[in-house]
Formats: sequence, C-alpha cells, structure tokens
Amino acid sequence: MKTETLELLETKEEIVAESALVLYNDDVNTFDHVINSLMATCKHKLMEAEQCAYIVHTAGKCIVKYGMYDELEPQCTSLLEKGLSAKIE
Repeated sequence: MKTETLELLETKEEIVAESALVLYNDDVNTFDHVINSLMATCKHKLMEAEQCAYIVHTAGKCIVKYGMYDELEPQCTSLLEKGLSAKIE
C-alpha cells in the first residue's frame, strides 16, 4: 500500500488600495493656472490638464491622479502651495 502526502500551498494575495488625488473647484484660480499646475505637478500632458480643469469647473471636482498615498502626498502639497484646493481620498 502506497501513502500519498498532499501539500497545501498558501497563496498570499496582497491587496494594495490606491488613493486618489482630487482637485476641487474654486472661484479664485484661472484655467491657465490650473492647467499649468497640473502639468508641472502631476506631469499631465496639455490635453489631460485641460480636460481635468474643465471637469473641475463643471462638476466641482475631478480625480487628477491615482496612486499610492506616499506618491500622491507631495503632489497634493504642491497643488495646495500653488493655491489650488486638493486632497487625497
């Protein structure tokens, strides 16, 4: 009689939650300032920055970038220093 040994392998799946950098509308900053800030801070191309600025203007807010909190935090700080309203959610 032959004995078989079954080996159980545990698979760990690490769930990494991405955060979102959200830009909010205000009545202070111009479209050009918002667009230039997104291009400089978030490395957006011109068209992406323009689209985000338009969405912020019409919808009141826009997710401008996804990523890990540690990566987004300096970008959020930079946008705030430029006078924009932003937070990480």
